[in-house]
Amino acid sequence: MAEAERIIGTPDTPEDSGERPPAAAPAGSGPQRTGRGRRIAVLFAVAVFAYALDLGSKLLVVAKLEHQAPIQLVGDLLELHAIRNPGAAFGFGAAFTIIFTVIAAAVIVVIIRLARKLYSTPWAIALGLLLGGALGNLTDRIFRAPGVFQGEVVDFIAPRGFAVFNLADSAIVCGGILIVLLSFRGLDPDGTVHKD
Repeated sequence: MAEAERIIGTPDTPEDSGERPPAAAPAGSGPQRTGRGRRIAVLFAVAVFAYALDLGSKLLVVAKLEHQAPIQLVGDLLELHAIRNPGAAFGFGAAFTIIFTVIAAAVIVVIIRLARKLYSTPWAIALGLLLGGALGNLTDRIFRAPGVFQGEVVDFIAPRGFAVFNLADSAIVCGGILIVLLSFRGLDPDGTVHKD
């Protein structure tokens, strides 16, 4: 969290770089404040969309695919195969379900906290994907068997020779890749561009 705040700055202090991001504008400058509001709206719209797709797909998978034979989509290269995963990708860490629950909750808190300094639409999309994905898997951890904060995640997308995953995992990966690309381009969440 400290690293994230270093990049974005804390909500009540100006940036140390000497450049004033749009958030540091005078209180009377409506367009820039509206710009931040739009970016926050984008973040939450993307998060809600990703979360709704994940939740809907899992409800459908549990109702129609669980305890059924896998459905082949692309020969034996890709199939739908419903499993319950207590751990992370590839079944890693099955004994640490509660730790993954705490990590997902921490990611959600950090993203909501960082949203207060958000002035970049690409960052809003990336953080929205992360937020929606984290919420999707956290919902499973809280509400699915075997119990609260120990629930198993519903995974169902099964490429041959790869981990079985779900749409929340896809959103998290896509958001992470976008963040890496934005960082390489030197674009900060507050809209500042660093040219090396």
